Amino acid sequence: MSSTTSSFPERIELSGEGLVLRDWTEADLAAMPELFDHPDIAYWTPLVSPFDEAAARARLARDRRMREEGTVVLLAITVDGGAPLGEVMLRRTPEDMEIGYAVGPAHRGQGLAVRAVRVMVAYAFERWDARRVILELEAENAASVAVATKAGFTLLDVPLITGEEKGRPYTLQTWGLNRP
Repeated sequence: MSSTTSSFPERIELSGEGLVLRDWTEADLAAMPELFDHPDIAYWTPLVSPFDEAAARARLARDRRMREEGTVVLLAITVDGGAPLGEVMLRRTPEDMEIGYAVGPAHRGQGLAVRAVRVMVAYAFERWDARRVILELEAENAASVAVATKAGFTLLDVPLITGEEKGRPYTLQTWGLNRP
């Protein structure tokens, strides 16, 4: 990746696949608990649970701090730039760029995660000259495995990542998509 030291832009808005990925704003704080305070999201992601307005404020502040540091950008998934339906993340790693995502329970089954991942992957390849984008996910998370597969990722032959989050052990597989 050629731009490992430059920071992410202060503002980002990406369009494609029938979506607009945009910055989170203070106006989104009330919607975030409805999206992220759910047992599936608590189980499969590192997001805090319960996810209330205080958690939303902390997440927005953390998002802004990580973007300033040039390590992570979190964008709201929308269809028109309005109401957030979920989130997609792009994180720099030492060798690649990593994608993550979460879609609110009321908005699942519309292909939002797959489409948001494709838009963010294109951004990583075009804007940041990433050579590969990765996803790290648990094999038992069938929905995330389906997103990875539909977005064109393949399982990489690399060591599994193990750890513990929120008192629960996890084992992550690494999926990758190389620059075309």
